[in-house]
Amino acid sequence: MKYIVLVLIFLVFQLSVAQQTKSDKREYRKNLRQGDEAYNKEDFKVASILYQKALDNNSSSEKASYNLGNTYYNNNNNKEAITNYELAIKSVTDSLYKANSYHNLANSFMKEKKYKEAVENYKKSLRISPKDNETRYNLALAKEKLKEQEKQDKKDNKDKNKDNKDNKDNKDNKDNKEGDNKDDKDKKDKGGDKDKDKKDKDKDKKDDKKGDKDKNKDKGKDKKDDKKDKKKDKENKPVKGKMSPSQIKQLLESMNNEEKKTQKKVNAAKVKGTSKKKTEKDW
Repeated sequence: MKYIVLVLIFLVFQLSVAQQTKSDKREYRKNLRQGDEAYNKEDFKVASILYQKALDNNSSSEKASYNLGNTYYNNNNNKEAITNYELAIKSVTDSLYKANSYHNLANSFMKEKKYKEAVENYKKSLRISPKDNETRYNLALAKEKLKEQEKQDKKDNKDKNKDNKDNKDNKDNKDNKEGDNKDDKDKKDKGGDKDKDKKDKDKDKKDDKKGDKDKNKDKGKDKKDDKKDKKKDKENKPVKGKMSPSQIKQLLESMNNEEKKTQKKVNAAKVKGTSKKKTEKDW
């Protein structure tokens, strides 16, 4: 009995899955058909939504992946186009879809100016479909664009290196100039210090000279005073066997003083000898 129940459950589940799968397939075909209609009308925005729904119903759909990439490409959404073409290439088995996916992927890289990637994918497309003249023409164009790009990049790098060198030279010149200015300033300061030292030295010399001059002047003055003192001393100093004028003068003054004293005494004595005695009255 249990076995029968399990079998019945399994059958119901399988039936449900089958019905869901059948429903998804119907929905997938519907979204894919409507997406093609919108694409043909160049309503790429609506077409991209419908193709995405188709992929939700059937993620392995080669056509839905390829067509979704085409809608992004035609709507200038190059990055999204690249992503979907790469997904389509991984999932598709049909050689035509794969070759076209490589071709359109290369076209998307061309719009992004990624010429190296474009060249690689055009080559892959030609390996699958070597007689495709459109892909061959696009490959030649991509090679030419890549050549121009590499040439321009080389020129830009050269200019960049030149600018960097010029900037470096300018910086070095600036540093050298600043260094020279600094050296000039140091020299100037040094020169100023030197001039100051020279001035101080000259001043010291001048002061020393002045001092020497004053010293010599004082010395001359001292010499003169010494000479004067010596002269005076010479005048006052007694000469052997001869009296100096000052000594004679002093001696004369002393004699006069003594003479005056003697005369005074003589005069006093004379007055005393001539005086009369007082006469006493006889009572």
